Amino acid sequence: MVNTQTGFQAHEAGTNWVRLRTLILLRWTAIAGQVAATLVASQVYGVKLPLGLCALAIGSSVIANLALVMLFPENRRLNEGEAFLTLLFDLTQLSCLILATGGLTNPFAILVLAPVTISASVLRLRSTVVLAAVAILFVTAALFWYLPLRFVDGSVLVVPRLFLFGFWLAIVIGVLFLGLYSRRVATEMRSMSEALLATQMALAREQKLTDLAGVVAAAAHELGTPLATIKLVSAELIDELDKMPDLQADARLIREQADRCRDILRDMGRAGKDDLHLRQAPLGAVLREAAEPHLARGKDVRFEIAGGPDGSDQPTIYRRPEIIHGLRNLVQNAVDFARSTVWISGEWTAQRITVRITDNGNGFPASVIGRIGDPFVRARRPEGEASQRPGYEGMGLGLFIAKTLLERSGAELSFANALDPFLSPEERSDRSGAVVEVVWARADVQAPPAAGLGHNPRNESA
Repeated sequence: MVNTQTGFQAHEAGTNWVRLRTLILLRWTAIAGQVAATLVASQVYGVKLPLGLCALAIGSSVIANLALVMLFPENRRLNEGEAFLTLLFDLTQLSCLILATGGLTNPFAILVLAPVTISASVLRLRSTVVLAAVAILFVTAALFWYLPLRFVDGSVLVVPRLFLFGFWLAIVIGVLFLGLYSRRVATEMRSMSEALLATQMALAREQKLTDLAGVVAAAAHELGTPLATIKLVSAELIDELDKMPDLQADARLIREQADRCRDILRDMGRAGKDDLHLRQAPLGAVLREAAEPHLARGKDVRFEIAGGPDGSDQPTIYRRPEIIHGLRNLVQNAVDFARSTVWISGEWTAQRITVRITDNGNGFPASVIGRIGDPFVRARRPEGEASQRPGYEGMGLGLFIAKTLLERSGAELSFANALDPFLSPEERSDRSGAVVEVVWARADVQAPPAAGLGHNPRNESA
């Protein structure tokens, strides 16, 4: 199974997810909006603003942006601390501007949500909590300490205290809700991205093995003739070197090694041709191939290939890497958690092909059965199960890979438990554990009739 733990830990430890260019562009956009809002409020609506303080706050952002552009390349990616300090500066600058322009009577106070939302999407939880706390602190300060908005005639904009309190409460709730929501969505997207990467790596590995087997078969075919020549010449040398025992022994050794190479290439060629030519195989053969790595792990794996209801012969399906690897992961999961036996059954009709994998374990936990197939599903394991499968982290990645690969081939998967988990061991039947059913439309996986295994093309370059 592909290991993505390193990548997952890398994100938890802090990753360079944010480009400096992105934050610079966002800050220029904010600066343009702040300048436009200040000019419209003062020139159009006649609001008397402290333009000196506004210019100071906006100018600090301009200076910060220019400094970043001159000191760092735009394609630089910020680490955890740098991104946090950048967002903290933006939050502080915006809060100071709000305090100087009416506090919570300024409707643009809602923009303090932006830095917190960005932090929740790209930074660790600790940084997001600190930034959210600072945002709530600034908003609370803006409720009590601020420069009121005045008009040209000297009148002060008065807003009912109930409205101010409601606005403050809405911003606080928005900080908490949007922070949690953004972090949840971003975490799931990252988990899905990492799991899909693991799936692609698993499929690529399976494809490389298939391609390598084809190369081996071709090599075995092409090397057969030179090895036969070496053996023939060495046999003639043995006959001609009767009076030179030392050289005769060397010739005999050459012949023995040529025979050994022939035997090795024969075995390699046989395995390679299986993968090179048998692009399709009967359903039962594909199921056995998928389960083969787990047949000698101390559990009884039984195959049940049922005939079609219309008396049709066993279908021949494509031996696609995604099908074999996906079924292999499902069998591995069943063998890991079965008490003694795993049943792998194949059924077919004229319209569909069904594979069902059942075990006599305890079944899927009720708390996660609705989320099976999602990546990185964590569940606390009983003591006995932890000792039964010590290397298993409970991340759900194996089932996610299996589900993704099989769905890519056109399959539909369903997960269930065979029996009520609350029954006592004496009340349970043999097949009392988890059940995974894989169903394909027959036209999606059935291979056309093959005329034969084919042949390796002759190399005419010689």
